[in-house]
Order: sequence, then C-alpha cells, then structure tokens
Amino acid sequence: MQIETPPTEKRYDRPEGERRGLILVHTGDGKGKSTAAFGLALRAFGRQHVHGRQVRIFQFMKVPSARFGEHRVFEQIGLPIEGLGDGFSWKSKDLDHSAQLARDGWQKAKAAILDGQHFLVVLDEITYPLIYGWLPLDDVLRTLRQRPRDVHVCLTGRRCPPELIGIADTVTEMQLVKHAFKAGVPAQRGIED
Repeated sequence: MQIETPPTEKRYDRPEGERRGLILVHTGDGKGKSTAAFGLALRAFGRQHVHGRQVRIFQFMKVPSARFGEHRVFEQIGLPIEGLGDGFSWKSKDLDHSAQLARDGWQKAKAAILDGQHFLVVLDEITYPLIYGWLPLDDVLRTLRQRPRDVHVCLTGRRCPPELIGIADTVTEMQLVKHAFKAGVPAQRGIED
C-alpha cells in the first residue's frame, strides 16, 4: 500500500445547478446493489423532517411475506418495503404468474413514482423483470421521465438496460472482485439475507 498525503484543499467547486430528483442506478455483478439502495432509503427516511415526504421500497423478486433483515428493521422504524414477486425465477412453478406479479407490482411502483407523495422510490431488482421481458421498458422509461421534478428513483439489479443507464443521473457498477460463495462458503444470515 502506498501512503498518500491527505488533501488540504477542496478538490471540486460546488455545482451551480438547481436541486432536483435524481435517477440512480446500482448495477453490476458485485455484491452491494440492494444494500446501497437500502442505505440510501435509510438516509432519505432519516431526513423526512426536512423534505416531508414518504420513502418507499419495492422489491421485484422478493415474496410479499419475506422476512430478511431489511424487512425486520424497516418494519420496526416504519419504512415501507414490499415484495412484489415470488422469489428466484428458477424456483418458480409458473413463470407466467411470476411475470404477472411483476406487471402488477410495476403498477404499484409507477403510482408511487408519479403521485408526488414520495421523496424516494427504490425499485430493487427491477432489472430482472425488464430483461426477462416481463415489464415494458418503454413504460418504465416514460414513467421516469414524467415523474414529478423532485422525486428521486433508485433502480437496482444486474445487467441494467443501456436505455436506463442513458437517462440516469448517477450510475454505480458494483464489480465482483472476490466473493465467499465462489469459494464454497454458503450464504450468511445477516449478510446475504
């Protein structure tokens, strides 16, 4: 490791533009996409006293009865998180039903994005129903473009369509460098769920 001298001057000028709602994308093969979105949701939820609006999380691949760590803590603090799917596609007994759940869930998420009541809407794992053809990309793009000016939307999932990346304000690609699962270590309670 090389030691660096800490900066003693600010390395950037403050932007001059107007504050507005952002489209943020967390994609890539690395771990941390949903976790980053949940952290963002917690930050926004903690500032409700400033912006005065709701924060909502929709999980496109999780079942409504999911009780992972994030569900438990968000329930305790009153931050709405809703599973819209029926789990991993390879476990589905009926992919047509899985697709319909995604379409129904999208209508809920779309309403939250457009209603003007929300500061931040998280669309966790939305890339999967998009790349499976279960959701119309054009409708998602149109909704993001037509949302109220001050609504932030965060989208997560691998292989994000380039059209979404194109309209996003901030895109982070999580790069897989090393993962315990590939070394034979099973998923850990409290880390993966």
